[in-house]
Amino acid sequence: MKHAMPTQAEKAALLRSLHRPGDPLILINVWDAVSARIIERLGFPALATTSAGVSWLEGYGDGERISRERMLEGVARVTRAVKLPVTADLEAAYGPSVDDAFDTAAGAIRAGAVGLNFEDWDEKRAQLVEVEKQTARVAAMRKAGDDARVPLVINARTDVFLNKVGESDAWRLQEAVRRANIYLDAGADCAFVPGVTDEATIGALAAQIHGPINVLAAPGTPSIKRLSELGVARVSTGASAMAYALTHLRQLASEVQQTGCFSFTANRMSHAELNSLFAE
Repeated sequence: MKHAMPTQAEKAALLRSLHRPGDPLILINVWDAVSARIIERLGFPALATTSAGVSWLEGYGDGERISRERMLEGVARVTRAVKLPVTADLEAAYGPSVDDAFDTAAGAIRAGAVGLNFEDWDEKRAQLVEVEKQTARVAAMRKAGDDARVPLVINARTDVFLNKVGESDAWRLQEAVRRANIYLDAGADCAFVPGVTDEATIGALAAQIHGPINVLAAPGTPSIKRLSELGVARVSTGASAMAYALTHLRQLASEVQQTGCFSFTANRMSHAELNSLFAE
């Protein structure tokens, strides 16, 4: 007997339940249907898109150079390809207003996503968005989920560390904690603080932020075991997975160019295996 496909609301509830401090949700960020299917087949419980990856795939640079509509089309390609809950990286909502935040969240739900990343960096002004304005935008996203009866999982990102705002790490820690807690009070479900890799800062964030925290994987990031001990609830790989794949594409092309040999073809997923991803 076939089990009924979970509803979007049920997927959102599942995604939220996977945010457990000390048992982090590991998200390999995907950029299209085939990357999504590969990660799903490996048994991961949820997926995330990468805004940079979708942008590059569509021929745009990262940093809100793509339109909201094109980004959401990319999100929809992923959600249609998998049965898992999908959270979408939607940058700063593709517009500065509260209405932009609402429209982006509503569009994400229509695209099949059940969660989203939402950052507080204003790319045009090269500065953080004022806390009061960002709080209103988080609340608007929560309303969009409520209106659609989908308990959207909002991952509120602060770029205090990523963009090295302020003059010291001590100030950045205080400001990241302040912003994260305000965003959580406004309706966010998780606080995302990219740009942090040292154990002391990660532990302080986990202790002082009153909700689940998300860190971004980077070369110096502690192991999953250590992040668990520090109280992290979610780890994202961001654009790194796609960048890693493209690094290998460049490497094999360079080897063909320099050696005239095609040895790379012996170390690949077979045509049949890739086709089988779409056999359903």
